[in-house]
Amino acid sequence: MTAITRRYVHIDEADRSLSLREDRAPVPGAEEVLIEVAAAGLNRADLLQRKGLYPPPSDASPIMGLEVSGTVLACGEAVSNFKPGDEVCALTHGGGYASHTIAPQSQTLPVPSGYSLSEAAALPEALLTVWHNVFQRAGLEAGENVLIHGGASGIGTLGVGICKAMGASVYSTAGSAEKCRRIEALGATKAFNYKEQDFVAELDALGLKGGISVILDMVGGDYIGRNFEVAAPEGRIVNIAFLRGFSAEVNFLPMLMKRLTLTGSTLRAQSEAQKAQMVFEIREQLFPHLNAGTIKVVIDKEFSLDQAQAAQDYMESGVHMGKILLRP
Repeated sequence: MTAITRRYVHIDEADRSLSLREDRAPVPGAEEVLIEVAAAGLNRADLLQRKGLYPPPSDASPIMGLEVSGTVLACGEAVSNFKPGDEVCALTHGGGYASHTIAPQSQTLPVPSGYSLSEAAALPEALLTVWHNVFQRAGLEAGENVLIHGGASGIGTLGVGICKAMGASVYSTAGSAEKCRRIEALGATKAFNYKEQDFVAELDALGLKGGISVILDMVGGDYIGRNFEVAAPEGRIVNIAFLRGFSAEVNFLPMLMKRLTLTGSTLRAQSEAQKAQMVFEIREQLFPHLNAGTIKVVIDKEFSLDQAQAAQDYMESGVHMGKILLRP
């Protein structure tokens, strides 16, 4: 394969600032594809990595970026599902903040029908996070009620559409009346502005206090105990982040009395085999809805690769709705 020069975002170890560098694009291994990146999705894990709080695994690329979309340029000798020229999106093992990156074919997906490459870049991390936590871990079933905190995030906005498409009634929280209105337009039965409303009281008023079967929580802190209040008997609560903090004073009596399950996970630490199983199930269960256009992605803003610092600052401000992208 002819050597390709790529541009990538480098983290300065001294002051944690970001700058563009160049090197040779990686050569795909036997079961990997080389992707010319059209867009890369931002995730809060990237912010933590830049600050030195979430170091990549030893076998991962030190470059930030966990999901991309683009065009396959080359394939390893054992790749059978893709060929050069295919438009794809992929969960990467780091390396997404770049003009070129590699991904395992087992974590690579075709671009759904009707999706642009920008929209496709918003899919991999959120698809796997929602599928693993809400369906594999929490076992959400059609007809149940699900509460998604952080509904305006990339994971939240996609999660609302996924859960609605799979037959659940969806409730959510977000930080403004406008965000709540847009979340309801995506399929939520009701969204609550946490700056002005107490979601426990609001669900109680709807007759749903003690009626939420599954809760996806990226907030943590004082939400932990409040989740116990609204959870249904045999309810399942999954924490994927703790934006309000990892510590809280919690009354665990409702957990005992309702026989609740409290669990949590991160995606990056899971094995390639586990992620491959998620991708397989997503293609079976969710791609019919994606191809039919019943699950939508929300793109908030796109930045160029040399604006990676500004893009991360924008994410940290919390004003966004949906996904933030980098375009090489």
